[in-house]
Amino acid sequence: MGVERSVTRWYAQRQRILGEIAALQAQCEQVTVAKPEKMNVSSLTDMNVQLKQAQERLRSLGPCPKPMMG
Repeated sequence: MGVERSVTRWYAQRQRILGEIAALQAQCEQVTVAKPEKMNVSSLTDMNVQLKQAQERLRSLGPCPKPMMG
């Protein structure tokens, strides 16, 4: 049962991080496309930092501990 739990935990963490990355990318694009004249550089920089941190967390999560099937 321990293996299934670790795989489920890994998958849930991966999905959460992927969702966070997608949301941050959408926010960055919305800010740059919708309001280029009112673009707040510090908020865009903060979003980029958060995006890089989320991508690093995804990288550090690594591959699935065991294959999902088999």
